[in-house]
Amino acid sequence: MSTTRRQFLSAAALLDSAAPSAGAAAGRAISANDRIQLGAIGLGGRGTADVHVALDEVGGAALVAVSDLYAGRRTRAREVFGKDLFVTPDYRELLARKDIDAVIVATPDHWHAQASIDAMHAGKDVYCEKPMVHSIEEGHAVIAAQRSTGRIIQVGSQRVSSIIYQKAKELIRDGAIGKLNLIEAWWERPVDSDEMVFRNSIPPDASAATIDWDRFLANTTRRPFDAQRFFWWHNYRDYGTGIPGDLFVHLFSGVHFVLEAEGPARIMATGGTHYWNDGREIPDLMLGLADYPEGAHHPAFNLVLRVNFEQGSEETSGFRFVGEKGILHIHGDGVRLARHNRPAEPGYNIETFAEAAQREFLREYRQKYPVRPPTPDSMRATPVEEFLAPDDYSDHAAHMANFLAAVGSRKPVVEDAVFGLRAAGPALLANASHFERKICGWDPRAMERL
Repeated sequence: MSTTRRQFLSAAALLDSAAPSAGAAAGRAISANDRIQLGAIGLGGRGTADVHVALDEVGGAALVAVSDLYAGRRTRAREVFGKDLFVTPDYRELLARKDIDAVIVATPDHWHAQASIDAMHAGKDVYCEKPMVHSIEEGHAVIAAQRSTGRIIQVGSQRVSSIIYQKAKELIRDGAIGKLNLIEAWWERPVDSDEMVFRNSIPPDASAATIDWDRFLANTTRRPFDAQRFFWWHNYRDYGTGIPGDLFVHLFSGVHFVLEAEGPARIMATGGTHYWNDGREIPDLMLGLADYPEGAHHPAFNLVLRVNFEQGSEETSGFRFVGEKGILHIHGDGVRLARHNRPAEPGYNIETFAEAAQREFLREYRQKYPVRPPTPDSMRATPVEEFLAPDDYSDHAAHMANFLAAVGSRKPVVEDAVFGLRAAGPALLANASHFERKICGWDPRAMERL
């Protein structure tokens, strides 16, 4: 992270935050001279990353309270962020504090909705990690809470704030690939990466004495204490949403942002557990198909999804937007546009015709496609263009900067609760399709399973 970029993001957030907070339902008004006071609900790997981005990369914010069910993380929070930091296993105590403007919700998936709803009703703005919800029904409750409280909620799929995806959106909108017909989206991870995400290290002091197990299970199935379930929660359906909730949702978010799409009408998925035979309840490889009807800003198209956690190669992810005139490829740090230069005439294949038929064919052909002398207009453009982001660019920082700016300005965010459900809903239906072995229908406007 360069000092220049940090200063830019911080300044952007503070300038936007100078706008009056007339739309706020409760809580403090934020002025340009204030730092936004943050609380973190869940301080595992992702929650910690979100806090560091807000404090160290974006700036203009301060962490004042942390809630986590594991005592070791509460201790670590004070070691990293200050010995006077307020810590608690009960996030309701954090929400009761009057000095908190906004919270980062980075709990296991099964607590995303309730923690976000409770935070908004407590007068806090919310940055909620993806997927926004653990079930489709929860999504409508989150939307209702946002509308009734007037709070800001932004879901944490950072692609919607990325200049890379904004560039792709502009190019496709301007006709760079012609009429879209297919999107391929993938996120492949080598097996050692999965060890760091779905198989988190379990601390040696993990026990019923250091973990509030009853609170962890308060909204789901009761079970005896199990440290592996707590730290490897991604792998269990009571708490996580598997590959679709972790990574398909990013891919849906990227597609929806670039195309201004509401969502697919039909989803099907399959997969299997072929490498990680560790007791997980979810596949380590999944394939998905989604059919998108014509929308206000795009034609009908098909989406192909692929995620592999047992890949024996380096991690890759990307999109291929395929159109009649070219292909737009979004990769890690930029956009590559490969156009197909169609010839001025279609050509012909008449060798098997009798000579008289060949002469007649050529006469009619040249009437339709006369030979023209070369001109500057007949010169072909280079078929491949590439647009690269700056070397130090971080869409995570850009996304957090947009959230903090909205907390101050009260201006709406792109990835609000409706956007969040329209991305999470199809992802959750991919799970349903896999486990139920059926094709799932989806109403993208009403955000309901059919």
